Amino acid sequence: MSNTDKFYINGEWLAPLPGSGELAVENPATEQQVATLAMGTALDVDRAVSAARAAFASYALQSVDERIALFERILAAYAERAEQMAVAISTEMGAPISFASAAQAACGQGHLMTTLAALKEFAFNRQLGRAEVVREPIGVCGFITPWNWPINQIACKVAPALAAGCTMVLKPSEIAPLSALVWAEVMDAAAVPAGVFNLVNGDGVNVGAALAGHPDVDMVSFTGSTRGGVAVAKAAADTVKRVAQELGGKSPNIIFADADLPSAAKQAVFSMMENTGQSCNAPSRLLVEQSVYDQVVALLAEAVAKVQVGDPAQPGRHIGPLSSRMQFDKVQGLIQVGIDEGARLLAGGTGRPEGFAQGYYCKPTIFVDANNSMTIAREEIFGPVLVVMPFADEAEAITLANDTPYGLAAYLQSSDPERQRRVARQLRAGMVRINGAGHDFTSPFGGYKQSGNGREWGEYGLEDFLETKAISGLS
Repeated sequence: MSNTDKFYINGEWLAPLPGSGELAVENPATEQQVATLAMGTALDVDRAVSAARAAFASYALQSVDERIALFERILAAYAERAEQMAVAISTEMGAPISFASAAQAACGQGHLMTTLAALKEFAFNRQLGRAEVVREPIGVCGFITPWNWPINQIACKVAPALAAGCTMVLKPSEIAPLSALVWAEVMDAAAVPAGVFNLVNGDGVNVGAALAGHPDVDMVSFTGSTRGGVAVAKAAADTVKRVAQELGGKSPNIIFADADLPSAAKQAVFSMMENTGQSCNAPSRLLVEQSVYDQVVALLAEAVAKVQVGDPAQPGRHIGPLSSRMQFDKVQGLIQVGIDEGARLLAGGTGRPEGFAQGYYCKPTIFVDANNSMTIAREEIFGPVLVVMPFADEAEAITLANDTPYGLAAYLQSSDPERQRRVARQLRAGMVRINGAGHDFTSPFGGYKQSGNGREWGEYGLEDFLETKAISGLS
C-alpha cells in the first residue's frame, strides 16, 4: 500500500512533521501486520487546516456547474479504483471480499451519486418576503470517521461538504486507514483543487482532539461511539463550532404475531450478523410477541445455523472476523457477562468458532429469555450477538423499544398497515424500517437521543454544511 508514510495536504503527499510516530496496521483475519502508518500530531493538523483555510476563499465561490463537473471527475476516478477500495477494506477491517465490494466499497459511489443529484436540484437562493435568503458553505470542516464502514462514513461527509463549497481535513480511523488513502488518491486523480481535501492520519488523542478544537475549523463531523462523541463535543465547545454526530445504537426489532414469522426470523438473524454485527444501526435487540415467542426462537435457531464464518479473502456470503484484538476482547467479555447475568444461549458463546486458531473470529451468538435490564440489552456490543426478549402486547413492545439511551434505528415486522404506521410514529428513533425494507442513500441517516444529532445522506446531508444568510435591501 503506497503513501502510508505520508499525509495528503494541499494537493500533495507530504511527510509528517518531526514528532510524529508510527502504528502497525493489522489484518484481523491473520493477525499479521500489513502496513506501517504514519501517525500525526497537532502540528500536522495545523498544516492541513491552514491549507483548507487558504483554499476556502476561492472554492466557496465556485459555481454549481463547476462543482457538478468536479463530482463527475471524482465518480470516474472512484470507478477506476473500486476493486482496490474493496481489497483495502477487506484487508484492514475483515469484511469478506464479496461484501466489501458489493456493500462497503459501493457506498462510496452511492453517496457521490446521490449527493450529485441533490446538488443539481438544491435551492441555494430563495426570496422570502423582502429578503434574499442565501445558503452558503459553513467553511473548514474536520471529519473524524470510524473503522466499521470506513468509506461509507468518509463519502457521506466529504461528498456533501464538497457540494456545499466547504474545504476539509479528514482523520480516518487508525484501525482502518487504508481505504482512506485510496480515497485520497481518488481525490488527487480527480484534480480536486489543492487544499480543498486534506488527510492526516492519527489517533483521537493527538489528531482527533486537535482537529475538533482547532480555532480555524468551523465545523466538526464525528461518527463513532457515544463516549467519543461527547469528547469531540467538549473539545469543540470552546470555539462554538458546529458539531454533527452519528453515534451509537441499540436498535430494537419488534416481531408481532401477525408478521411473516419465517421471513422475520431469518431477517432478524442475517441483518444482525451482517458486517459481523459491527454496524451502529444493527437490530441488536429482538422483541417478540409472547404468543409466538417459542415459535420464533425455534426459527432463529434454524437461521443462525446457516450463518457461516470464513476467510474474508475468499468470495462468498460468510461473515469475517471482528476488526481488531481490542474489539474481539470487548465482545468476548460482553458475551460472558450475558451468560453470567442469566440469559440463555441459543447459539454461539465465548471463544473462536471451530476451525479458527487465529484471527479475531467470533461465534454467531444468540441470547434468548433476556430482559431489558441486562447489560447485553443496554450496551452496544458491536459484534455478531443478538439479544431476544418477549413482550405481552403492543404497548409493552413500544415501551421496551424506547427504553434505551439510544435512538438511531428501529425495525418492526407486522402485516397490519395501521399497526405499522401507529407503532412507527411512537418509536423514538431517527429511522424505522418495516418488514425488511432497505434504507436508501437519499433518505436521512441519523438518530435521536444519545445516537447523535444532525442527519447525513442525500439532500439532508447538504444541510449540515450550510450557513443561512438573509440579505435585505438589494436593488
